[in-house]
Amino acid sequence: MTHSHGPGAATGHAGAAHRWRLAVAVVLIGVFFVVELIAGLLSGSLALISDAGHMAADVVTLAAALSATILAARPDRSGRRTFGNYRLEVFASLLAVLIMLGVAVFVVIGGIGRIGREVEIDTGPMLVVGVLGLLVNLIVLRMLQGGAAESLNVKGAYLEVLADTVGSVGVIVAAILIRFTGASWIDTAVALAVGGFIAVRAVLLAKEVLGVLGQAAPAGIDPGVVQSELEAIDGVADVHDLHLWTLTSGMEVATVHLVVAPGFDPHPVLDAAQELLESRHGIAHATVQTEPTDHHGCLEIGW
Repeated sequence: MTHSHGPGAATGHAGAAHRWRLAVAVVLIGVFFVVELIAGLLSGSLALISDAGHMAADVVTLAAALSATILAARPDRSGRRTFGNYRLEVFASLLAVLIMLGVAVFVVIGGIGRIGREVEIDTGPMLVVGVLGLLVNLIVLRMLQGGAAESLNVKGAYLEVLADTVGSVGVIVAAILIRFTGASWIDTAVALAVGGFIAVRAVLLAKEVLGVLGQAAPAGIDPGVVQSELEAIDGVADVHDLHLWTLTSGMEVATVHLVVAPGFDPHPVLDAAQELLESRHGIAHATVQTEPTDHHGCLEIGW
């Protein structure tokens, strides 16, 4: 009997059940990004342009999430990608980080250049587009809400749009304040705030992405605790070569060698270890190697 962890086994992936939600979200956010960018350029509102840049990052993130659910289900015809195409989501997230940082830099530079200058801003289109943007974001949030509880991939897209909703609120507030006060610096202040917000989110996302690419232990899982729990299994004499990492969002992987004490059947030890990793730490894809106490092959490995 064989057991595959590759793309052929991806049909039960949680994100696949919500693929249509992601597809509709990409279309809605993508179309409104174009509308908001044009309105921002015509009205002269830097806050609106910054929110449009935020929406561009949303499109990339949503498209990456959608692509991940599609590509993960496709078989690898090269025969060389033994983990399938799941890592493509991580690389797409890295692209989203670069785009967000680029948008943040553009907005901040533009905002600094406007400090001390009076800029004429047409608050009419700014307010209308801001309200429409808020409505679009709320619709997408409602669509993704159900899938966010089941799939980390969809949850990431949900949180991305939630953050953009905050940007739309900022545009609306800026438009109202400028209309009643005539103070154009409010637009610059909101734009700088949105740019800073985007930069912070980009840095936090980059930290997660680099953690995955660097094969760090998954967040919330302490390797020392896992080792101690495995050592406590009845019949385990020693635990070594424990490796924990994240393949992509919501897919944690583990490999470990267990030395089985003399007189114990390795089969129940294997089952107990796999059940422990899945039930306590959510690691369903675990490769556990059992060894007798007189096995010394692992000591010959140089790394």
